[in-house]
Amino acid sequence: MKNKHVNAIVVGAGAGGGIVAKELAVAGLSVVLFERGGWATYDDHNDDELISQRTTVLGNAFGPDDKRHRRVVVNSDGSTRIVLPSEGSYSNNAACVGSGTVSYGAMAWRFMEKDFTMKSTYGHVEGSTLDDWPINYFDLEPYYEKAEWEIGVSGESGANPFESHREKPYPMPPFAYNHSANILADAAKRLGYSPFPIPMLRNSVRYGGRPACYRMRSCVGFACPVNAKCGTHNTVIPTALDSGNCELRTHCQVAEIMLDEKGRATGVKYFDEKDKGQIQTADIVVVSAAAVETARLLLNSKSKLFPNGAGNNNDWVGRNLQGHAYTGAHGLMNDDVYDDVGPGATLAIADFNHDNPGIVGGGVLCNEFTAMPYLFSKMRPPGAKRWGPEHKEYQRSQFKKLIRLHGPFQEIPNFEARVTVDSEVKDHWGIPVARLSGSRHPYDPTGCQYMSERAEEILKEAGAYHTWQRVGGRGLSGGQHQAGTTRMGNDPKISVTNKFGQVHEIDNLFIADGSLCVTNGGFNPALTIMALGYWVGDYIVKNWNGSKFK
Repeated sequence: MKNKHVNAIVVGAGAGGGIVAKELAVAGLSVVLFERGGWATYDDHNDDELISQRTTVLGNAFGPDDKRHRRVVVNSDGSTRIVLPSEGSYSNNAACVGSGTVSYGAMAWRFMEKDFTMKSTYGHVEGSTLDDWPINYFDLEPYYEKAEWEIGVSGESGANPFESHREKPYPMPPFAYNHSANILADAAKRLGYSPFPIPMLRNSVRYGGRPACYRMRSCVGFACPVNAKCGTHNTVIPTALDSGNCELRTHCQVAEIMLDEKGRATGVKYFDEKDKGQIQTADIVVVSAAAVETARLLLNSKSKLFPNGAGNNNDWVGRNLQGHAYTGAHGLMNDDVYDDVGPGATLAIADFNHDNPGIVGGGVLCNEFTAMPYLFSKMRPPGAKRWGPEHKEYQRSQFKKLIRLHGPFQEIPNFEARVTVDSEVKDHWGIPVARLSGSRHPYDPTGCQYMSERAEEILKEAGAYHTWQRVGGRGLSGGQHQAGTTRMGNDPKISVTNKFGQVHEIDNLFIADGSLCVTNGGFNPALTIMALGYWVGDYIVKNWNGSKFK
């Protein structure tokens, strides 16, 4: 049976797509929301660390599966290799309703004002595509607020002395520090820094009809057993479905955006849960599949007017791939600092996010999420044995004595860090796969080194008798915080969409995920992606008149 025509298709039921689907549906538009995975629950995998954390791929337990999905990575010497979702270099995002919001750490950061004006603030960086956003913090502030209150964020307004203006406080109080956070907070204050509680997309009290978090250690990489972690799967997507205007189609792989002879989007081709090819037509298409898959879908959507892919006549689709270079330091304490109070990360220090002498940008340092035993086995000082009796003794004696400060450093975007599609390798459905190439900007290790030095300084002040740095900023970026591949901008020659996520030259095709980010900030981007979802959705609702945009 032929699918009924709808007002809007949304591809991807994650942080951005779930919100756009809800905004359009409650405004009365008919919506089909596509998700390549299904509904995920804690009982699917409980807290089996060997399933969820044996690789660096957060959320891999929730797909996609290795049998049907693959990507190609170009090595630094030009050779290539095929990688699977269970491998770190795949740059995986969870494939399920809610996507990464099911299994993420749930830090809820607003980007800072300077994050939107990086080029104006720091000037041109040689070899980079560093630029200002076409919108500023105050444009997005009401949408940050909406995300905090509709999805649910716990935090303490004003606790971060560097935060930008906000009209409303957080809807829930912050989580109390755990033991390591108390130790680090005191040390940071002695050094003149300003620690504060991390804002979290997690219920600190009952909120939205769901219970408070009971602070289990196995949180990151897992679904929440009591539904206290706040994501699109348990907030806006149910609201969209309850409106009666949104149909969610799970286990569907979207292959192509269909474009007519005038260059407008008419719908999508996709494979349903039985691997049968289908067509869904719509007035509007919104792509929210995360930076790698969003770029892949546009590049695989070719037509006479767009022979190189939808919106790619200026060769910017897939360019400027960014994630976050995680950086920091480890330390060993004489006494136990581990107290089994999850999720572990409760304290942040944002003194280094901007205004560092000689450094472009910066980032935030946090005490880390609980490292369960398998992951802990990888956290060794330089030269330490990784097998045998010494390894086992370290595992037993140091598990509760390890203390960490890490965080994301804002990467410098560059044109050659990119997503293309491979001409030979295809997935289970015969769709050309994403091909990842390039590397981070050469500057990134310099900024990461600065951050790691600050982290080690604080650990030593806290009493760590043995410390070592973990300096990020090397290799190809991407990962959970992937961004930038369809960046927004005012000039179609150096951007893919306008400031509302509307693809240049295709007025009924929109992007609503981290792909829009011109730069990726010095914080986890989840809340910014949610705010962008509200921003794009609001524009569509206000400017669609039923047949075209005003």
